[in-house]
Amino acid sequence: MGHHGARIEIHGTVQGVGFRPFVYRLATEMGLDGWVRNDANGVFMEIDGPEADLHRFVARMEAELPAVAAIDDIDVEMGMPAGHAGFHIRHSSGGSEPTAVILPDLATCADCMRDVTDPGDRRHRYPFTNCTNCGPRFSIIRELPYDRPGTAMAEFAMCATCRAEYDDPLDRRFHAQPTACPACGPHLTWRGHGTATDDEGIIALAADAIRSGSIVALKGIGGYQLLVDAENTSAVDRLRERKQRPTKPLALMVRDLDVAASVVHLSDSERSVLGSIHAPIVLARRRDDGLISPSVAPGNDTLGVMLPTTPLHHLVCRRVGRPMVATSGNRTDEPIAIDDGEAIERLAHIADAFVTHDRPVERHMDDSVVRRIAGEIRILRRARGYAPLPIALRDPAPSILAVGAHLKSTVAVTSGRNVFVSQHIGDLETIEADRAFGRVIDDLTRMYDVRPEIVAHDLHPAYRSTARAGAADLFPEARRVAVQHHHAHLASCLADNDHPGPALGVTWDGTGYGTDGTVWGGEFLLGDATGFERVGHLRPFTLPGGDAAVRDPRRSAIAVLHASGARLDADVPAAAGFSAGDVRLLTTMIERGINTPVTTSAGRIFDAVAAIVGVRTHATFEGEAAIALEHAAVPCDDGYPLPIESTDGAHVLDWRPTILAVADDIASGAAPSVCAGRFHRTLAEAIGRMASIVGHDVVALTGGCFQNRLLTEQTAGVLEGRGFTVLVHRRVPPNDGGISLGQAAIAAARHRGTALVGA
Repeated sequence: MGHHGARIEIHGTVQGVGFRPFVYRLATEMGLDGWVRNDANGVFMEIDGPEADLHRFVARMEAELPAVAAIDDIDVEMGMPAGHAGFHIRHSSGGSEPTAVILPDLATCADCMRDVTDPGDRRHRYPFTNCTNCGPRFSIIRELPYDRPGTAMAEFAMCATCRAEYDDPLDRRFHAQPTACPACGPHLTWRGHGTATDDEGIIALAADAIRSGSIVALKGIGGYQLLVDAENTSAVDRLRERKQRPTKPLALMVRDLDVAASVVHLSDSERSVLGSIHAPIVLARRRDDGLISPSVAPGNDTLGVMLPTTPLHHLVCRRVGRPMVATSGNRTDEPIAIDDGEAIERLAHIADAFVTHDRPVERHMDDSVVRRIAGEIRILRRARGYAPLPIALRDPAPSILAVGAHLKSTVAVTSGRNVFVSQHIGDLETIEADRAFGRVIDDLTRMYDVRPEIVAHDLHPAYRSTARAGAADLFPEARRVAVQHHHAHLASCLADNDHPGPALGVTWDGTGYGTDGTVWGGEFLLGDATGFERVGHLRPFTLPGGDAAVRDPRRSAIAVLHASGARLDADVPAAAGFSAGDVRLLTTMIERGINTPVTTSAGRIFDAVAAIVGVRTHATFEGEAAIALEHAAVPCDDGYPLPIESTDGAHVLDWRPTILAVADDIASGAAPSVCAGRFHRTLAEAIGRMASIVGHDVVALTGGCFQNRLLTEQTAGVLEGRGFTVLVHRRVPPNDGGISLGQAAIAAARHRGTALVGA
């Protein structure tokens, strides 16, 4: 059989994962000739050999991928041989518009940990050890293709030994761009009490400080983190006071899976993701061991637990010897600090000491957060370990920049079918957060060389993201596309599940600007990325003080009690912590229409019930009351009345009988936990009845309310029992962190010219 040639182009997660040495080893084993290289789009190769061997090579390449690699598509062009002799790995090529998948930062692999813990290894106790299978990626890359000169490691010249590993296709550090060793790589610096000049001494000082109750700011893989002993209540309380974070749960970092299993109950899937290359924070049910300070997650039956993500974290964890709080190195409502000088300035009043180093962090990166809901691991915050892995649309899209929402902000850009969703940015409440938001936009568009044809944004005119989209200096030639908030949630859930739609989107959250100018939040939208029809919603009510109710659930309680015709005397309000003056002021606002926007918000209904049953009357962060209500609830099989009123095809869930029944239960001495459980069951059953009325066979659960495990699982169970196919978010959050994906999908659908309904 004569020789043939094959030109092969591969797109997917194929850079920085050992893909080229894998191809080299496979080709040389099979006796094939040619070359392989990275380019801005993926991996390209030319191979000569017998035709049958070339087909077998392609099949084996797809079947025997490196563990971290993934092929999205492969294009094989067969033809005449090019006359290659031997097989070679060529230098990367730039050129066309970058579309290659940039890997997220990966947790330290077992091989590198063996190096770090082996006294005979030259990288023993070196905190920046990594290889092709682990280490920093997205947080250090400056430009594509992914080569060392285009990363934050460009300033570190490799020693001869590291260079030999880097150049050897048979070594696991072949073209591992961040590779380094104590002789040529980054090193730590200490700012605090005591003196140390080497990495090991600095780690010892940091661990001693933590064990003694100090707060240590440590420069991690995506910026600074604040570390404190999780068993020391006074130290945790001091961190809360200095960071102005009075009640929001703090995450734990523990040494290994065994320690994790000693502080939380872990299912097999939770253990698996906790120990994976993604290494997110896993929310799991806490054990009552009495060791972890109650101040870590006050009033919460779950703890967020993570494993060390870098050798530096491993070394500190082992030296401290007990669980640590590991939280973002920032002030409230600000992004994580990444620049050393900025961090020392911004965190000086919080941290007692600093562990920094001389490898730059190119972009901030929070820890990702996941939770097991309805039998699967779901992402609630998408950052380190996951971002910026793309979500593929079903059809190629034009160049789109989607700027997301206002809370839990993310940004997305499109390239071909891929939507590259940024890391979690946070709430755009401060100047610093707005600046970080702008940097992420610049970052993604520059890295992927995107000159947007379309800028997609939320319909809300007052969002910072909407203002940024409307700025004259932001791609002025691009067409602006406004996307209704809850439609974006629905489109995001469909794209996340690779489902074309249509679906009935149960889109429940705290707030979103409706097409009628009111505040939506308890919506039933029938549609897909091309458009939607609002087929149902929660009964509207007026909310005294508007956004002030987010931090004061009592306002929501007064609003729904008043609308339900309840007697707002001392008995009912007392359970929610009201004074007679509160009642008079708020009811006057409602009756006179003073600063009382109309809303259908499911989130505010949750807040109201939390206040009425007495589990939370004040909130220090968005969603706190609803979270408290979920954690207070005991599962119940019976619910409260929640009728559906139907007029001219519009279906309204009338929650007034529900609110009155909850208030009566509390007045009769019912336990708040039982009331909370019955309330969740009521909503799940009502969603099931609404889906049956609408009659579409696919239901998507989306919006921030479906971070609630009890609500989601009970609703999915009711729907599946009625024969519906249920879609729940998996790869992007159901909250506003998934909005940018939905905006991109909708803008792409509009560009294709499909007729829209209701948008």
